[in-house]
Amino acid sequence: MSKLENYTPGPATGATIDKNGDKWTLVLVRELAHPPAKVWIALTDPEHLQHWAPFDSDRNLGSVGTAQLSTVGAPKPTVAKAEIKRADAPKLLEYNWGEQDIRWQLEPLGETGTRLTLWHNIDRRYIAMGAAGWHLCIDMLGRLIAGQSVERLVGAAAMQFEGWQRLHAEYAAQFGVEMPKW
Repeated sequence: MSKLENYTPGPATGATIDKNGDKWTLVLVRELAHPPAKVWIALTDPEHLQHWAPFDSDRNLGSVGTAQLSTVGAPKPTVAKAEIKRADAPKLLEYNWGEQDIRWQLEPLGETGTRLTLWHNIDRRYIAMGAAGWHLCIDMLGRLIAGQSVERLVGAAAMQFEGWQRLHAEYAAQFGVEMPKW
């Protein structure tokens, strides 16, 4: 039985785009029912990343420095040097992944929750795909922290998942971008 059998992603919500010419940044906000310290561990610890993130890391991302991030589920696996620029536990994590900048902000939400905000600059042709992918990844992150059994849903496997296809179309409509012709 697949760990995804009982998983249906919610609607495409909480996403906006910051546009600066040809440079577009996806901004995705999620409210998680877990405190920032637990979310921080899931964002930085390689043992946690391997359950939800679209990459593996050769080290903990919780301190400034260099790491090797390896894509997962891509047609051609790629290892890219990442520079962790800021690591202010459990509030802010910034790093680059190849030519892309990624920033995670964690804000306490009530007594035990976190408002998680992701900024990720993505080529505008793929911004809806990125939003759909991160939507699934963050859902898996939340399930992992809750102690539920999770299945990493990234790369080609994500794109074949019916929920990703729906999210991709919904985000494309929200952002006013065309869906790629496959």
